[in-house]
Amino acid sequence: MATRVKQFLSALLLALFFCAAAAQAQSAGSENDEMAGAILFRDKGCAFCHGPGGVGTAKAPSLVDIRRNKLWPAEKMTSQILNGGQKMPPFADALTDSEIAQLVAYLRAKRRPVPPPSATPAPPPQ
Repeated sequence: MATRVKQFLSALLLALFFCAAAAQAQSAGSENDEMAGAILFRDKGCAFCHGPGGVGTAKAPSLVDIRRNKLWPAEKMTSQILNGGQKMPPFADALTDSEIAQLVAYLRAKRRPVPPPSATPAPPPQ
């Protein structure tokens, strides 16, 4: 009987180890997607209308708290990016499915990452 308990506990510990490893890998993947989404938000024109970090402008609403808005689940965000709506143009032809998923990951991030400075050189002084 003691051998069965030891086998059970060993199997349980092994399962917990794999679950923890999978959760860590998923977290790292989602952090990478969130950062990629932050860079896309900056570089694909989202910030032009929605402002840096999605703070909102006269052209488009704030997206700062969209992750908490139950009316905007990931599926609706994806559809809005793909198809546009109201004043927003569609981006289905400008973004890949992977890029759209990264933008949604960024918008839904609990702590949105700040993208590194743009690689685009600043215009020369005139």
